[in-house]
Amino acid sequence: MNIDNKLKQLKSRFEELTVALGDPGVYSDQKKFVEMSKEHSDLGDLMKIYDKLVATRKNISGNLEIIETESDREFIAMAKEELESLRTEAEKLEDEIKLMLVPSDPEDKRNAIVEIRAGTGGDEAGIFAGDLFTMYRRYADTQRWTLELLSLNEAPKGGFKEIVFGLSGSEIFGKMKYESGVHRVQRVPETESQGRVHTSAATVAVLPEAEEVDIQINPADLEVDTFRATGAGGQHINKTDSAIRIKHVPSGVVVECQEERSQIKNRAKAMVMLRTKLYDMEYEKKVQARAAERKSQVSTGDRSAKIRTYNFPQGRLTDHRIGLTLYNLDEIMKGNIHDVIEALRLADNLEKLSTLAES
Repeated sequence: MNIDNKLKQLKSRFEELTVALGDPGVYSDQKKFVEMSKEHSDLGDLMKIYDKLVATRKNISGNLEIIETESDREFIAMAKEELESLRTEAEKLEDEIKLMLVPSDPEDKRNAIVEIRAGTGGDEAGIFAGDLFTMYRRYADTQRWTLELLSLNEAPKGGFKEIVFGLSGSEIFGKMKYESGVHRVQRVPETESQGRVHTSAATVAVLPEAEEVDIQINPADLEVDTFRATGAGGQHINKTDSAIRIKHVPSGVVVECQEERSQIKNRAKAMVMLRTKLYDMEYEKKVQARAAERKSQVSTGDRSAKIRTYNFPQGRLTDHRIGLTLYNLDEIMKGNIHDVIEALRLADNLEKLSTLAES
């Protein structure tokens, strides 16, 4: 794919849409008008950057001409100095355009359900699962997302054996999907009397939340059980059978929810979890197929893969997929994971762009 040729085609299309939308006759077909307006708006953002690039390239040519033809040394020196700045600006604009040309994944706009489970490492794994939950909760606060607990199973020494929560807001799955995988921690546990560093792990699964229209579930395929809540929940625990467990017989998927006092509310939440898990099974197949085509290291869909190490003695976080190492682990654990997520998004988009260029 030649980027410049592609941009010229899009520029022509943008101008064509600008003329068409100025014709009063287009309003007679509201559906077509809405589609054209959206396409025009989407292309408009790209064209602003493209126009800046064209102007910058023109200035680069002008400066090169000055350097080649002028005899005034001071004038030439000024042109050379400005030339470096213009070339840097052009590279920045080109990178921005390349990323804008990558087709967005429609799933990225969805809300998400996040599951964190303690892995190897005993009590320390449960504590680390709790630390990851706190990290994501604080990150959600910075993004103005709403977090809703769906299910939890507390660990004896603190943290969780398992915790499931929903995130709702803007562009959630597009940011959180890179968190799926095995997270490894290296640190001295509080229970370690001799100060030895232990390695523990927790797994994270981020699922795109499904709507009722995405997955149709036959009530006859469900086995529904009620039981008494056993975790956090206040005075009602062990007094009412408000907790819900639902099994989808054809797939074998089981979900449960006990965070509400109301059995009806717990059932509604459990159905959201069930739809999401069934939808995710299909989504994961697509992701794995794409990853196989792209040989992707960023978003493989393999949730058993070790993706990240949190080394507390060195204050270091390493994301193994892209070789990213940061030495601000304390800040990251406080929810400042924006830089990590953006680095992963950039790497993923560049992989997609490379695939487009080869096609």
